[in-house]
Amino acid sequence: MKPPLLELTGIRKSFRSADGSMRPVLEGFDLSLAEGEIVALLGPSGCGKSTLLRIAAGLIRPDAGEARLRGQRIDGPARGVAMVFQSFALFPWLTVEQNVELGLEARGVKPETRAQRASQAIEMIGLKGFEGALPRELSGGMRQRVGIARALVLEPDVLLMDEPFSALDVLTGKRLREDILKLWGGGVMSTNAMLVVSHDIEEAVLMADRVLILASDPGRLKCEMAIDLPRPRNPDMPQVRPMIDEIYALMTAGNQPGQELAAEGTGMLLGSRLPEADIARIEGLLQWLVDENFKGQALLPQLAEQAGLTDKQLLSLAHALALLDLAQLVDGSLRITALGRRYVEGAPTLRRALFGQQLLAHVSLVAHIRHNLEREPSGQLSEKPFLNLLHATLDSATATQVLRTAVEWGRYGEVFEYDYHTGLIHLPEGKEESVQEKTLGASA
Repeated sequence: MKPPLLELTGIRKSFRSADGSMRPVLEGFDLSLAEGEIVALLGPSGCGKSTLLRIAAGLIRPDAGEARLRGQRIDGPARGVAMVFQSFALFPWLTVEQNVELGLEARGVKPETRAQRASQAIEMIGLKGFEGALPRELSGGMRQRVGIARALVLEPDVLLMDEPFSALDVLTGKRLREDILKLWGGGVMSTNAMLVVSHDIEEAVLMADRVLILASDPGRLKCEMAIDLPRPRNPDMPQVRPMIDEIYALMTAGNQPGQELAAEGTGMLLGSRLPEADIARIEGLLQWLVDENFKGQALLPQLAEQAGLTDKQLLSLAHALALLDLAQLVDGSLRITALGRRYVEGAPTLRRALFGQQLLAHVSLVAHIRHNLEREPSGQLSEKPFLNLLHATLDSATATQVLRTAVEWGRYGEVFEYDYHTGLIHLPEGKEESVQEKTLGASA
């Protein structure tokens, strides 16, 4: 067997949180990428997928372990590796040709050679005739093609792609993905392997030779699955759907958000991530479950198709329902619980009361906020100490998202209220009545 083209061994990486403590992002991660192989990385937000790509590219260094390209240790930006970003990352004042030439210019390539190679890459990716256009004059799909051409013009051994199609509409992303696979299959690209981060399970199955599924907090390999299908592939192939279903099952088996460790008797840590799921969609998904077509249980891929949700949206909603014990995740399917059925059949007042009850029972952050509000004579507190608490274990953006979700859920469940102008969290009216009493009253 040939030695791996790219190899990551024992990778460990932590980042410093706002309070000065170190937050582990990756722990003991191993990955090998063979020549002629496409590997896809799937996993929840925050599991370190993008960090892995940056370590592979030599943009950041691991705290422990090492990355090697063709056996040579990567200690800085690797010449044989190029990266495509989700956000396009183009310079708006530069033309298409100038953006594509940037990497070559940084490597000291002569202007005439740069122009020739850029022209070839631009034509290869389907943008011939747009060399002089500025990014603002291009569609989203065309801007991403510029980003891909900028990577391919470097003739990299390994192409890294960080959710390259997620910022595009479905049809544009599909067309661009198919074009890249045509270039790959036609031997036009000089690239010898690709490592792709995705949130789309179908996309991973259609592209990859192997799918690696990551667990989070800290990021680590959960399992992997070989995709032994000829290309080109399409979603209607009889082998594709069972593979998608199996990956859904693998991604939802164990380690559901907030259920790994217990704290304050609620089944999750104060600093645990919360699924990014809004109330309307949570209730909508429950309603789909009790639809006559599903009768209380449905495979996640079927739900995604029927409800028009992306994989990322559906998994967040499913994990939220499981966290609140309104549904159960079982082998890639979602099954409504007795409490969930009672919730769907209940009046709005009962739904709010049940939601608040489940928050206090299963979401430590919400219970912690409520407990502190009850101890405060004024019945109100600033959001800042709770945000600082989350910063101890989460990065700034994730901490803000978790608190925003906790506030939205808490307001709906009438556990507390929030003033968006002042940033103050306060007890709702009738604070002397417990959520449990409200539940009993709503049931009556």
